[in-house]
Amino acid sequence: MKTKMAVFLLCGAALLTACAGAGGGKADSGVPEFVLTYAENQAEDYPTTQGAYKFAELVNQRTNGKIEIQVNAGGTLGDERSVIEQLQFGGVDFARVSLSPLAEFVPKLNVLQMPYLYTGPEHMWRVLEGKIGDDFMNSFGDSNLIPLSWYDAGARNFYNSVRPIETLEDIRGMNIRVQESELMVDTIKALGANPVPMAYGDVYSGLQTGKIDGAENNWPSYESTRHYEVAGYYTIDEHTRVPELQLVAQSTWDKLSPEYQNIIRECAQESAVYERKLWQEREKISEQKIREAGCVITELSAEEKARFQDAVSPMYELYCADYVDIIDQIVAAGK
Repeated sequence: MKTKMAVFLLCGAALLTACAGAGGGKADSGVPEFVLTYAENQAEDYPTTQGAYKFAELVNQRTNGKIEIQVNAGGTLGDERSVIEQLQFGGVDFARVSLSPLAEFVPKLNVLQMPYLYTGPEHMWRVLEGKIGDDFMNSFGDSNLIPLSWYDAGARNFYNSVRPIETLEDIRGMNIRVQESELMVDTIKALGANPVPMAYGDVYSGLQTGKIDGAENNWPSYESTRHYEVAGYYTIDEHTRVPELQLVAQSTWDKLSPEYQNIIRECAQESAVYERKLWQEREKISEQKIREAGCVITELSAEEKARFQDAVSPMYELYCADYVDIIDQIVAAGK
């Protein structure tokens, strides 16, 4: 009887301890108060994924282990659109997503990814790190999403399995995969090609089977997904520079103390600096690998690029009629 009583008391004490930790009060030493999820659709070695791991590491260190963020790479928690929806109802705590699907939820973000908007990376970062970028960070309203920091994703270019794209006529009639983004669908149509919305993970087989002729993405994505194996024509036109954002769910944010919120913001900014450095390094490595693989690399001439720009110019009125002043400010920042 004494033995049974001792076991009962011991189990009861353990249960009380576990409940105290789960109740959001002070956790025991070494036991996290919060175990949170982070969704990332890229591979483990990708710069954005490495940025996510750095973010999780910094937060864990600065909170003395009280916040543990578990990074789920490779799209295991769903594609970007699905992840954004999960963030909105608290099914996922953190994520890194592209502005293309995110703009479907916060339309003003379309401004930042308009085709041929930036003269180069320096221009884009002047915009994002200045007052314009801050204004966009504060424009999420009742989306149930909290932006934390900008991540780099380079410039997107066209690639295909049919022929080099040297002129506007070359892309016409091609079936081009696009993200789930109305802006990208309309951009491809404006260029005379056929947009094919398709999940990121299906692009390789789509190119291989001929369901699509091409797609568009940056150097590291083209290389890491091995799309260059089935679509060997890569055209440098830099039609969009689509920055990306680290986000936290509003429901998760509201559970955190102001102290934890400040730490998370600081760590997100530090991880962004780290990610941008990794991106620049990876971009060079990917380009070299693709060139060595024998892919046909074409760079649009200035005259031909101007034709592409003219073709998509109606997009500005369609998507940015209410933001003409912001567009003017962005263009001015590049001069």
